[in-house]
Amino acid sequence: MAFEPEELSPEEVTDQVDSVIEDNEVVLFMKGNELMPQCGYSKKALALLQQHRDDIETVDVLKATDAYREALERHSDRETIPQTFVDGEFIGGSDILEQLDERGELAEKVGQ
Repeated sequence: MAFEPEELSPEEVTDQVDSVIEDNEVVLFMKGNELMPQCGYSKKALALLQQHRDDIETVDVLKATDAYREALERHSDRETIPQTFVDGEFIGGSDILEQLDERGELAEKVGQ
């Protein structure tokens, strides 16, 4: 018996993206999850955020990567993963988070 990942429709993904961004202060859309990031950029973004917050909502986009890219592009004008949102505002991916951290601005940006 093979493991079959749960598949989400594009409509379900769009609804989830909209509600998760609206309902959480800090959201990271990433490949994998907090316990097992599945790409280096997602791992870096998560580590940077966790330096400043414990209450990060993470969403694993691997269940429907293309649908997540499309849904996220409506909010950020980007389809790259990972993507971070704070109070409904798109902040950036791991590169932007790293730049903010180097300038000492990340803690304030994520509300700490």
